[in-house]
Amino acid sequence: MDAAPTATTVRTTCAYCGVGCGVLATPREDGSVAIAGDPEHPANFGRLCSKGSALGETLQLEGRLLHPAHNGARTDWDTALDLVARRFSETIAAHGPDSVAFYVSGQLLTEDYYVANKLMKGFIGSANIDTNSRLCMASSVAGHRRAFGSDTVPGTYEDLECADLVVIVGSNLAWCHPVIHQRLVAAKARRPDMRVVVIDPRRTMTADFADLHLPIAGDGDVALFAGLLRHLDAVGAVDERYVAAHTGGLVDALGAAEALDVARVAADTGLDPAAIRRFYELFAATDRTVTVYSQGVNQSTSGTDKVNAIVNCHLATGRIGRPGAGPFSVTGQPNAMGGREVGGMANMLAAHLSIEDAAHRELVRRFWKAPAVAARPGLKAVEMFRAVADGRIRAIWIAGTNPVVSMPDADAVAKALSACPFVVVSDVVARTDTLKYAQVALPAAAWGEKDGTVTNSERRISRQRSFLPLPGEAKPDWWMVCEVARRMGFGAAFAYAGPGEIFDEHARLSGFENAGTRDFDIAGLAGLGEAGYDGLAPTQWPQPAGPGRPGPRPDTRFFAAGGFFHADRRARFVPTPVAARPKTRPAPDACSESGAAERQGRLVLNTGRVRDHWHTMTRTGLSARLSAHIAEPFLEIHPGDAARLSLAEADLARVASPYGDALLRVLVSDRQRPGTVFAPMHWTGETAAKGRIDAVVAPRTDPVSGQPGLKATDVEVTRFPAAWYGFAVTAHRPETAGLDYFALARADGGWRMEMAGRAELDAPARLLERLAGVPAEGVLAYHDGSGGSHRFAAFEGDRLVAALYLSRTPVAVSRVWAAGHLAQAHAGRERFRLLAGRGGADRPDPGAIVCSCFAVGVNEIAAAVVSGRATSVEEIGRLLRAGSNCGSCRGEIREIVTRVALKDTA
Repeated sequence: MDAAPTATTVRTTCAYCGVGCGVLATPREDGSVAIAGDPEHPANFGRLCSKGSALGETLQLEGRLLHPAHNGARTDWDTALDLVARRFSETIAAHGPDSVAFYVSGQLLTEDYYVANKLMKGFIGSANIDTNSRLCMASSVAGHRRAFGSDTVPGTYEDLECADLVVIVGSNLAWCHPVIHQRLVAAKARRPDMRVVVIDPRRTMTADFADLHLPIAGDGDVALFAGLLRHLDAVGAVDERYVAAHTGGLVDALGAAEALDVARVAADTGLDPAAIRRFYELFAATDRTVTVYSQGVNQSTSGTDKVNAIVNCHLATGRIGRPGAGPFSVTGQPNAMGGREVGGMANMLAAHLSIEDAAHRELVRRFWKAPAVAARPGLKAVEMFRAVADGRIRAIWIAGTNPVVSMPDADAVAKALSACPFVVVSDVVARTDTLKYAQVALPAAAWGEKDGTVTNSERRISRQRSFLPLPGEAKPDWWMVCEVARRMGFGAAFAYAGPGEIFDEHARLSGFENAGTRDFDIAGLAGLGEAGYDGLAPTQWPQPAGPGRPGPRPDTRFFAAGGFFHADRRARFVPTPVAARPKTRPAPDACSESGAAERQGRLVLNTGRVRDHWHTMTRTGLSARLSAHIAEPFLEIHPGDAARLSLAEADLARVASPYGDALLRVLVSDRQRPGTVFAPMHWTGETAAKGRIDAVVAPRTDPVSGQPGLKATDVEVTRFPAAWYGFAVTAHRPETAGLDYFALARADGGWRMEMAGRAELDAPARLLERLAGVPAEGVLAYHDGSGGSHRFAAFEGDRLVAALYLSRTPVAVSRVWAAGHLAQAHAGRERFRLLAGRGGADRPDPGAIVCSCFAVGVNEIAAAVVSGRATSVEEIGRLLRAGSNCGSCRGEIREIVTRVALKDTA
């Protein structure tokens, strides 16, 4: 999907994960925007994933927040901003600086983040600013700072391609970072001797191309890598020269791992001892080794120790900062790294300076000419909302994030916000679970309208450029913050003409009294001027001031020759004793209300992402193509656990903990580790009746990083006793009130919806009227009273208005085929086919979508294999194009090809 730029093409950066792909956006005369990968961007070289490819489908103004509002009523900007400034100032005057807070987002640009951090820490005088990146990367930050003395990612994406061993820990790269994954797949194809080990409780699509998959028990990573450190020492794989010259503390770290022989590691991880030995031997024998990790490591109550256990192994072997060698943290959000650079977390200062260090605080105060800089760390995300709940925080500004969905114990967050005296929410969309609690709602600029910078996982700063005008009265986030700062009396420090001036100050602060003592230095990017800022090419830091700056550095990696950022310039080995790992399970009866009979349903809940959706779906949910792959929240469960709990495929299951409950569709899969279940985190109260899985998640946090353990909550799983199930497609958004279960998704030409209820339906035809406003009279209908099956279709002229399928068991209807009829004309027999729920020979059912890039379904892939036209993933790509763009569906295609081929030979 590469495309050369045209006169109207704008080079910008993708809005999704931390890969930081370059995008070519070309506005068209009809108001649409063509999206392509930027072949010159060094993160993606023209490749985009399914989400990035569909960005043009998410730019419509439907559902946008376009005007400021106060208590739900439209107001003007001056009134709204005056009110925000006044209420924050009054709260500070009455209760002190720590009575207010900002909760911001990795969706913000670096310039937005910078001014918010400056206002809170330098001028309000509190460090109560935290970010949803606390939920993603805080443990990496803490682990880096403990080991390196700074939050430094040592390596680059290129390291994954030139490594001889890549260890992927707690990361489903194939679905969550598809472009990096495809770079790795291509490298392995070029060099078949490369080895890949995937460490993950689930057999994800990433594991399908691995040479070794270790289905580790939840939170077993510390034991596995501490045991690896012990093994490296035992077999003489420690680089004694590097350790002696550049590190300290190895003896203590080895002491903490002394008892972790293979047998003990196997007991702590649930892994086969032979598999552990194979992994240890591979690691010990392979000089060029990269360990890639993400949320499965970070989102844990022992996340910081996990990071340090991994880093210890690389320090011990000297495998850091060299091509193809090092620990590599991949970030989850487009600007999680930029937020870290400007001190967007409650325990950091701007420019990677330390809030605990009095000299650093004074340096920042002098540079900002601030009255005082916050003297201690502020409240981290989970603590922050607890403080909202108990009244310590009395005014909060939430920017670009949806904590009522994404925070653990999410119902408690909603309750806290409902009681908070003053809540401000700046966002892009008008309907979110969080916005309903705002006294003041501020319309923010969206991707496509924003101008600034972001930093990706390999420290590469890229420009995000606007290519659409600001709609309605929407404004950039940096402008809102600066206007409030001005109204609070701090105007001189926030008098920026645009984001370029903010970036310039950010760059100058990074080099202020630095002289190589700090890792983050982009002083070479200061003084660019408007034209230089507008034309800034993707640039990897550090970029210190000096001759030839800015420009490419001969070495973009850190620490190959030491030079760490502790005072003695040495790295620290951090002991990670397994016995000190925080417990993640509640007391035996905490989840059960009815005693021993229900305790058999206890499982450990793991949460995460799916391939084609992003966070709380306020963007990806606008694309029918992206929703076609997975359209409702689900619970993935091992066949053995499903049988024990009398759960069948496509049943509904209630998942409950002491904190809340969710209602999810059952997906039975042997990819799931026995004793555990998996649920995606994307669904909200707007898109599903009970899909907010983080309402179930325990609010336990890592004691060092404050990051919540989103991967391990004890839950009870029971079958939901549905009396009926339904599926509907409608031309307009359906009414969902009163349904026990629903899951709503976009479709071409309208909407698709799953539903179910506990009580029998007295008048099935009336349900169609309730959902879609269609009178029950005059619709096509089919009834099977004895089987409890009812089907309806209503038309206006030749257009389908609504179709409804009801059954006592999960509805057997082709969802993609039925939804496709919303965008088609219908006459005669075509209308009656709708009641059958599947197409005839002239219009075959494509089946569930596998390839979102080209809308290729499972039935089409299977038919190609059965016919003999394609018998491999590559041949499917050539015939149907499936898997030939972003490649994130290639694992699923391989499964289908194998399954159909085996069935054909049986």
